[in-house]
Amino acid sequence: MPANIQPAIGRFAETIVQWQKQAGRHDLPWQGTSDPYKIWLSEIMLQQTQVSTVIAYYQRFLERFPTLQALAGATQDEVMPYWAGLGYYARARNLHRCAQVLCEKWGGKFPRQVSEIVQLPGIGRSTAAAIAAFAYGERQPIMDGNVKRVFTRYFGIIGNPAVRAIEQELWQTADAAIDAAPPELDMAAYTQGLMDLGSSCCTRTRPACGLCPLGSHCYARIESMQRELPTPKTRKTGAERQCKMLILEHQGKILLEQRPSPGIWGGLRSLPQYDDLESLQGACLNWGLDPAQARKIAALLHTFSHFRLHIEPWYLRSPAQFVAETRPQQAWVAIEDLPAAALPAPVRKLLCGLFPGPG
Repeated sequence: MPANIQPAIGRFAETIVQWQKQAGRHDLPWQGTSDPYKIWLSEIMLQQTQVSTVIAYYQRFLERFPTLQALAGATQDEVMPYWAGLGYYARARNLHRCAQVLCEKWGGKFPRQVSEIVQLPGIGRSTAAAIAAFAYGERQPIMDGNVKRVFTRYFGIIGNPAVRAIEQELWQTADAAIDAAPPELDMAAYTQGLMDLGSSCCTRTRPACGLCPLGSHCYARIESMQRELPTPKTRKTGAERQCKMLILEHQGKILLEQRPSPGIWGGLRSLPQYDDLESLQGACLNWGLDPAQARKIAALLHTFSHFRLHIEPWYLRSPAQFVAETRPQQAWVAIEDLPAAALPAPVRKLLCGLFPGPG
């Protein structure tokens, strides 16, 4: 941290705890529990997803899979519909696999040590520390996006947080903040407080510095560098991709394919997808269908974190004599059953627009 700024690191953690107990969030559905299963589920769902979006998914997921054992005993096909729409589907696949590992190797219980938790599928250092802090009161720092913003601004840590050297400096500072705190530090309140502060006061744009308990010693506020910190990464122009999707209807059913895992939408059911129109027409001919009967419907654009996908859908209703043969990864799903299917968000939107019932 800059030599000309001497933040009160000795009071940093205690200040966060006091603020959280007075002004932080206390009514989230995963708060007030020390059950590591529920804590773990919320932490995974909250990765790269807003709290307001997660709440309904979290509650619905727990209704279906109330315990670690219930999740481990389910199939991936049973799990994916309860994640469809949340995005970043590798999280759901890792969640399911992690539950199985915990039942197979840990007797259905979470280990207590961060060094052991972090070895589980889909759990990184910050998530492992959050689980240990909330469930067991372990004195371990977290470092998610909100926390990085608080630390870079308060301690004046300049440089892209995604760069390894800067990330290491952030972790070292986080360790130092806990080391300087008193032994009786409320780790659950401290961990939650960092998350709350980053989402309510120390926001990405227009931070509410006047409401922040750290304002008097904050490097970014003192130096008027709130816009410059965290140091932004150089943005690359997003890649553009295109595909064709076939909506094939047969006797009130739609043909869906399970997407390969890993990969985009891995484990979900989607429409047959093709790189170009020639491939789509060839598939129709292989089924004995006339591709000239297919009609193009309104295109849609779906934005991923690293590229944009332009989807051109084609709709074709099969004749009565059509023989509905499928490959192992394909299945015919009744239109009325589409709402319960694990569909990617743009595919669900597409089918909802075409058929009044789904969604």
